[in-house]
Amino acid sequence: MRGGAGKDTYVERYELQPIDAQTNGPQLFYGLRNHTRIVKPGERETFHDQVGYWLWEPATGAVILTIALPRAQVAMAGGQADPGATSFEVSAQVGDPNFGIVTSPFLNHAFHTVSFRMRVSIESDAVWSYEQDTVLRVLGSHEEFHHTDRNTLRKLGEPAPNPMAQAPR
Repeated sequence: MRGGAGKDTYVERYELQPIDAQTNGPQLFYGLRNHTRIVKPGERETFHDQVGYWLWEPATGAVILTIALPRAQVAMAGGQADPGATSFEVSAQVGDPNFGIVTSPFLNHAFHTVSFRMRVSIESDAVWSYEQDTVLRVLGSHEEFHHTDRNTLRKLGEPAPNPMAQAPR
């Protein structure tokens, strides 16, 4: 980690695939499975990787993002979005029993994540952007570190729905 703030450029692939509707008794979620892979320009080795789900509950307007990182960290962030919303925000706080962050012992000690916030703006069916801020307490530093990311993503292809749902019965 550098000694201060800086700007770095990365190449990001954010894949979204529709999932079948999910139910928890009377609760209904519609969702997208996501996989994000980030590399440094000109390199092939993954710099950052994450998987998870975007979920939306029509009855309450709840929007939920789940994230799992192969660095041994998971987060679930929540917010609200109306059916026609073109922007919304999700957030998570360490220690929150509903929308929280759980981290391995090493990360908790050396790079303790305090909070996560992501603001999404939908420009069209083919373009969306985000700004996110992950607040960390880094071992040896007295100030909180704001790891910020932003990007505008463009659709490259059509989603692949559940192939079992399309199979003849």
